[in-house]
Amino acid sequence: MKPSDFPPDSSLPTGARLVEATRHTGGGNTAEAVAIAEEVPIALVFNGISHAVMMATPADLEHFALGFALSEGIIDDAAACRDMQLVSRGDAGTEVQMEIGSREFARLKERRRSLAGRTGCGLCGVDSLVALELDAGTVRRPDWSRRLGFDAITAGMAAMSSRQALNARTGGVHAAAWLLPDGSAVHVAEDVGRHNALDKLLGWLALQRRAGDAPEGFAAVSSRASFELVRKCARLDVPALAAISAPTALAVQLARQSGMALLAFCRPAGMTLFAA
Repeated sequence: MKPSDFPPDSSLPTGARLVEATRHTGGGNTAEAVAIAEEVPIALVFNGISHAVMMATPADLEHFALGFALSEGIIDDAAACRDMQLVSRGDAGTEVQMEIGSREFARLKERRRSLAGRTGCGLCGVDSLVALELDAGTVRRPDWSRRLGFDAITAGMAAMSSRQALNARTGGVHAAAWLLPDGSAVHVAEDVGRHNALDKLLGWLALQRRAGDAPEGFAAVSSRASFELVRKCARLDVPALAAISAPTALAVQLARQSGMALLAFCRPAGMTLFAA
C-alpha cells in the first residue's frame, strides 16, 4: 500500500498525514494507513534575518510566530509586528517572514551579537540564564485567579482534552488551552512541541487582546511545566498556568517571583498548588 492508495479521509485534521504501517497482533499482521502528526522545519525570519528554525506542526503558524516573538521578548506587543507572510520552501519547510519595528529589530540584533560571542556550551550555564532574562516581571492578578479551585481545573483539563482533534487522530501532540475562570475552554492549540503549542495559544491571545475581545482566563498545558513555559506566560501577563504533569524547581521559583499561580499534577484525582 502506497500513500496514493490510501482512501481519502476528509476528517483528517490539519497537521496530520497518513503513512503506511503494519499492525502486529496475536491474530496476524495487517497493513494499515495510520494518521501521524507532521513535524516540519519552520524558520522564523525577522526583517529578512533568520532568527530560529523550529520543528513544529504546520498549523496556526501565524499564531505561533507572533506568540514566539512576544514570549521570547523580541517584541513587546502585537502591534510591533507590522507584517507577516508565510513562504513555503517545499520539502525544506516554511518561512514565517515578519516585519518588526526598528527599535525591536535593533534589540534583536544586539541579542544575536551577544549570543554569537559565547563559547563552551552555548546557552547553558550562568551567563546564558542571565541572557534568558529569568526575571519576567510581575504578573497582574485578578481576584478570581486567587480562588481557582479543583472543580474549575478538572473541568478545564477535561475540556482541553476533548478539543484535541489532532491528538485524537495521531496520539502524538501537546496542547495548550485558554480556559475561563470556570474551566470552560475558549481556544485550544496543538503542536508536536509543548513550547510551540503554548506559543500558538499566546499568539492567538495577543491578537484577541489587540482586538479587545480577549476573555479573562488562564492557560493550561498537557505537559510538564518547565521554566520556559512559566516565563512565556508571565511575559504575556497570564495570571495562572495549570499543567497536567510536574513542574521543575526553576518553574516554581519563577512563578513565585512573578506572582503567577502555578498548578501542576492537574488530574481527576487531584492537583498540587505550587505558587498561589
